Amino acid sequence: MAVMRKKTPRGARHHAGRSIGTKSASAAPKVAEALPEPRSSRSKFPVVGIGASAGGLEALREFFGKVPTDCEIAFVVVTHLHPGHVSLLPELLGKATKMPVVEARDGLKVKPGRVYVGMPGGILSIVGGTLYRSEIAGSHSPELPIDYFFRSLATDQREHAICIVLSGTGTDGTLGLRAIKAEAGMAMVQDLPSAKYAGMPASASATGLADYVLPPEKMPDQLVAYVKGPYLTERLPRVEGPPFPSEPLQRILILLRTRTGHDFTCYKTSTVRRRIERRMNVHLIKRPTEYVRYLQENPHELDVLFRELLISVTSFFRDRRAFDLLEKSVPEIIDTHPAGQPLRAWVPGCATGEEAFSVAILLHEGMETSGKALDVQVFGTDLDPRAIEVARAGAYGAGIAADISPKRLERYFVKKESVYHVRKDIREMLVFAPHNVVRDPPFTRLDLLVCRNLLIYLEPEMQHRLFPIFHYALRPGGFLFLGPSETIGGFKDSFETVDSKWKLFRRKESAAAVPPPVAMYTDEKGERALAARPAPDAPDPRQPHTVAQIVRVLLARFAPASVVVNRDGSIVYIHGRTGAYLEPNPGQPRSNVLEMAREELGPVLSGAMRAAAAEKREVVRENARVRTNGGWSAVNVSVAPIQEPETLRDLLLITFRPSATPQTRAGRKKEKEGKHESGRVKELERALRDTRESLQTTIEEMEVSSEEIKSTNEELQSTNEELQSTNEELETSKEEMQSLNEELTTLNTELQSKVDELARAGDDMQNLLNSTQFATLFLDHQLRVKRYTERTKDLIPLIPSDIGRPLGDLTSNLDYENLLSDCESVLRSLIPKEVEVCDRTGAWHQMRVMPYRTAENVIDGVVIAFVNIDRLKSAELAAATISDSFEDIVQTAREPFLALDGRGRIFLANEALCRMFDVNRERLFGAGLQEAFNGRWDVPELHDLIEKSLPAGAGNVEATVSLGAPGGASKTFSVRARKLERGGNLGRMILLTFDEGRSKG
Repeated sequence: MAVMRKKTPRGARHHAGRSIGTKSASAAPKVAEALPEPRSSRSKFPVVGIGASAGGLEALREFFGKVPTDCEIAFVVVTHLHPGHVSLLPELLGKATKMPVVEARDGLKVKPGRVYVGMPGGILSIVGGTLYRSEIAGSHSPELPIDYFFRSLATDQREHAICIVLSGTGTDGTLGLRAIKAEAGMAMVQDLPSAKYAGMPASASATGLADYVLPPEKMPDQLVAYVKGPYLTERLPRVEGPPFPSEPLQRILILLRTRTGHDFTCYKTSTVRRRIERRMNVHLIKRPTEYVRYLQENPHELDVLFRELLISVTSFFRDRRAFDLLEKSVPEIIDTHPAGQPLRAWVPGCATGEEAFSVAILLHEGMETSGKALDVQVFGTDLDPRAIEVARAGAYGAGIAADISPKRLERYFVKKESVYHVRKDIREMLVFAPHNVVRDPPFTRLDLLVCRNLLIYLEPEMQHRLFPIFHYALRPGGFLFLGPSETIGGFKDSFETVDSKWKLFRRKESAAAVPPPVAMYTDEKGERALAARPAPDAPDPRQPHTVAQIVRVLLARFAPASVVVNRDGSIVYIHGRTGAYLEPNPGQPRSNVLEMAREELGPVLSGAMRAAAAEKREVVRENARVRTNGGWSAVNVSVAPIQEPETLRDLLLITFRPSATPQTRAGRKKEKEGKHESGRVKELERALRDTRESLQTTIEEMEVSSEEIKSTNEELQSTNEELQSTNEELETSKEEMQSLNEELTTLNTELQSKVDELARAGDDMQNLLNSTQFATLFLDHQLRVKRYTERTKDLIPLIPSDIGRPLGDLTSNLDYENLLSDCESVLRSLIPKEVEVCDRTGAWHQMRVMPYRTAENVIDGVVIAFVNIDRLKSAELAAATISDSFEDIVQTAREPFLALDGRGRIFLANEALCRMFDVNRERLFGAGLQEAFNGRWDVPELHDLIEKSLPAGAGNVEATVSLGAPGGASKTFSVRARKLERGGNLGRMILLTFDEGRSKG
């Protein structure tokens, strides 16, 4: 059984001025509310609303250039224009068409064959076929004027409403298109390649509701063909269209059920037929049998028809005064909610989710006001999976700004470009899932059930099947929120009325309303169905000699004929032979004791039942006349309310006992002959008493309100079938888990993606560490192994199972005893430590111990890095050895010499020189020649010799120089100078050798 999504009811006016428009356009709602809306005032010709924005002038010219002048259609053009702009649009369009083009003024009656153009500085609406203009205060442009007009057009013209969305930016027109489609109107959209600006056409096309997507020049032909089709012409006054044959209708419903798996037979036939006829008109098909053949040949049309049946109009806080009432009831919902349990709400038929989010926002505000933090679960379900996907995204066009107060819009939405996204804290309160409210198990333990404007599309029988399900789903005291055109019918014993106008009810405890346990079974077609299941304490009928059988035998022996009924007279149980007092009525079988009572017994039963229910006592009527077998007999009737057990207190026990002085045939014969006048008088008095009681009953019934009379009539017309619940708690939990699993699947997909990225990052890091050829060991704050590189195994033998082991439990190949203490010291002081260590093979490593810092600058262990410095260490040892050897060679040389660096300072001198000139060798290092020898070597020949050795390629330069010797005497030496070029920091050096013997010779 499929259930249609809700939409604005035909009887409830939802004028655009109350839901969309600019903040300053306050006059529009007042005009709409003040004017009546009789159906006869509506035009009998189609009214086409055309919305255009940037780049729309060219599209409008192409469109009106192809519209025939004799068409019986009225056109209203609405564009985006700044209030300060002088519009020449009427003149420009007047050149493209021969139809009269006029300004859309306030109070102008719409006529066919004319074009009405909305001017800057105001917004248009249509009520009763008359245009109304609301001026805009200030210099700002109106917000979404196209949506504003389309919504009013849908409410006013219904199936005669047609909308066309042309080139423009933004999303204006999309919500209005939905409203027109919901009223069985027609929608056309400009195709994207021909649109100069594709924002508005793309948004409208994305709804999937456009009947035609065409270039502007091809729209008129299709428009005229649609208007001349039977869908609109059959609805003209005094034109009776042929009734839709039942046989093609049933075939179409079978095709829909086969294609989609949903059964629409419980829908009101008029609604289904109206949607089918509209689709026939779109394809210019006149006969239902031809449309059946078209569906068989084009299965995709079944999908379009399915969506056509599910078209809905919904908005945030729809019917503002109704939601104001719900907002006042939220504190009671929160205060009476059982502690320790989640607050649960269910919105069946949620469409694209606006109403479900509205409920979540009210609950969130209620929790903030009360200061209570509750776990809130709002379930939004719908038959259309595409609508559920939109609801799950939580993203809506800019048009919602007209339905939500600025404060709520800022608090609960984030605007990105022209799209409003529901904030995360509200989105996490909701779970959306596909669900059939009739066929699938309901959600249970609900504090609030919002089912607005859904039941009006279902047959009365299906409506009566749903209310026990709603009663079962709600917790005691839970609230049921219906649409303004819906009622609880004959279930006043199950729900208490909180507000009769906006249809807010509270669940009552009622034994008759609690559905019996049920079980699911699969029928021959493989579809799920419901079957009554015996109560757990019911005796097994196959077991002999049970207590129940013994009780039945005793009752049949000693108890009189009795009937157990509820307050309305519906029979719950019959005991004994009651055929002398009750008999089935002709026609459809009934199970009401008042309808089954034999002649003249009905008024007696009605009065006694009413008195017993009101006075809570047993009422006895003696010698009541009842016709049996062609004659009359007397019976004593007693009606007593059942007091125990508590679950049966709403029931009445009716007992029939034959009178001790029954009338016989002889008595009846004497009565006819008039021989016993006294008996006749008694009979007349009894008849008069019964008539008075019947009259009193009728008077009391007339005092009942019209709503109660209507509910009673609906109940009497129904079959009074016993309604059953659709599942057990286990089935309900299963359905809830399925919905939650869908949400978790999406979340798991995101988490899996992040895990994959993290794994790749870990692999990259591991490969990077291994490629450095460094041994690195990571320890946690308790100095346990977290991870390591492959080269670490050469120093500390590690295997994968060593992860998590303390460092102190591991052996190493290092010839170093303080590794553990160094790690503890670094972890304690956070000061890195470097030390050179040698392994047992003799190789040297530079060990660096550093604290491990996380991205949040938290110390989470230490990192030990080992860098192999064996080659460097060997080079240092070799250099030291060479340096020592060179020093020995220099000091054993007999010839005195010294070496100067690039700055002329002594950095090398042998022992022979020091003995010859009687100086201390340590004093010479770093000193200049004059400073080292106290000015005795300030000889020009020596300076010239050094200068001559400096040029490149000078080689050995030799000169005889007289130098001051110890004791003040001078000695002559043969001094040889040679420049030595060295790289790096050594630079150039001058080597001076002194030969005293050669100078003497």
